[in-house]
Amino acid sequence: MPAHYIPNMSEKKPFVLRIAPEKLKALEKWAADEFRSTNGQIEYILDQALRKSGRWKKLSDIKNVSENVTD
Repeated sequence: MPAHYIPNMSEKKPFVLRIAPEKLKALEKWAADEFRSTNGQIEYILDQALRKSGRWKKLSDIKNVSENVTD
């Protein structure tokens, strides 16, 4: 069982992101350099920031929360 929860595509929630064109261009370049899509790069950056800050929930924590909600 993985230590961190990674949702599959059907569980992901789309949303609009407003970003300055020059930032988007830099992000697209960075994504291409690492063979990722722009969306994948954004997710990677967010994942790294969440892990570094200690805010990324473990799969077991998410299951416990969902079990408490349904009880």
